[in-house]
Formats: sequence, structure tokens, C-alpha cells
Amino acid sequence: MRGMDVQMFGLAKSQATRKAQRFFSERRIPVAYHDCRKRAPAPGELRKWVQRFGVEGVLDPEAKAYKEQGLAYVSASEDDWLDRMAGNPAVLRLPLVRCGTELAVGEDPDAWERIAATARG
Repeated sequence: MRGMDVQMFGLAKSQATRKAQRFFSERRIPVAYHDCRKRAPAPGELRKWVQRFGVEGVLDPEAKAYKEQGLAYVSASEDDWLDRMAGNPAVLRLPLVRCGTELAVGEDPDAWERIAATARG
């Protein structure tokens, strides 16, 4: 049986995104990479990560865009957060990686290992 496809949302400048790309390429696991500068994830795509990790788990409080927008002081509904994240992916904890039901946020080699195992089938 063939494994499942791995999807990754990230930014070329993101060190964690580059680490994830290297992780999967060293294991010869093909990844469908989406550069968030060219195509931001839609709110519906982000919803999976927010449901699993919560808004706080998907946002990156260390990101320059997060600090500039003062998002630490914003109180909003989940849908409003999803729209904000889709509108400015620079506030996300990248990369966002998915394969089947396995999800990972940010630099998380343990989760990447689970995703690699799922991808292999």
C-alpha cells in the first residue's frame, strides 16, 4: 500500500520550515510545499490545526508580525482568528505539516517522525 501525501505550509525565510524540508527530504518523503507568501492557507485549512492545538498553539508570539499587530492583547472568536491567520501567515508558528490525521505545528521532530511513518504507509 502506498503511503499518504505530506503537505507543508511554510515560509522560505523560516528556519523551522527549512529544517522540516530537510527532515523529509533526508528520508526521501515527497512533500507538497506551499509557500505562504505566494498562497496563504485558507481559514478552512487552518481550522484543522486550530481545532487540534488551539489558537495559541498555532500563533507564534515570537513572530515580528505578531508583536507589531499587538495580537497578545486581541480577544477574538476562533473564526476571526482564522481570518487573521489566513490574512497574514507571518503570525503563524510555521511550518504547518499534515499527513492524513497527523498534524504538526512549528519545529516538532517527534511529530515529523509520526508524519513520516504515516506517509510511508
